Amino acid sequence: MPARIVSVDMTKRMIVVAGNIGAGKTSLTERLGECMGWQMAFESVADNPYLADFYADMHHWSFHLQIFFLGHRAQQYLDLHSSPNSAILDRSIYEDAHIFARALHNLGNLTERDYLAYRRVFDLIVSRLPPPDLLIYLKAPVDILMERIRRRARDIETGITSEYLSLLESFYDDWMQMYDVCPVLTIRTDDLDFVHITRHLNIVVQRIQDKLAGKEEVIFPENG
Repeated sequence: MPARIVSVDMTKRMIVVAGNIGAGKTSLTERLGECMGWQMAFESVADNPYLADFYADMHHWSFHLQIFFLGHRAQQYLDLHSSPNSAILDRSIYEDAHIFARALHNLGNLTERDYLAYRRVFDLIVSRLPPPDLLIYLKAPVDILMERIRRRARDIETGITSEYLSLLESFYDDWMQMYDVCPVLTIRTDDLDFVHITRHLNIVVQRIQDKLAGKEEVIFPENG
């Protein structure tokens, strides 16, 4: 476990981590939570009652799965927002609609009727959520994402293809161009090992603190 980094800024913060599958969201959430003393929140997988049915029949269960994720993330976010402690969330609620529901619709697994119904509910919920203080957007090339997915060998990820990751990446590009809910810190993770190299983690922490303080740093590392 990395040593905790003590910050003089005691302001409560809500941080969300976004990015494609394999970009490093969970790893960064865990490291930042540990070293900054922030509460951590992760995606609901083990207790998700729809995942098995979804993977067996995506066309039938996509709407149910997206509604479950939407309700879970909204409740998770509100619970953490009401806590006095700073928190960091692995994946943002915004990706549910702008990336994954859109992909399900694009691939024919979510009908136009269900997609529009889902988006109405999504828009209503997020319009009433307090904005986060910062969105950390992690990026890496698709070939590196595929290699990371292969190495971690999760059963639910065995069907992921480079074409699917490229589709998601195009949706992330669209979303980032229009996202204006809170400041964004974009981090390239292909040459950044914040899991095993403390210096890299410390640099990320400094970039986050700078961004929260209002300093502009669009992409890190610049030459990544």
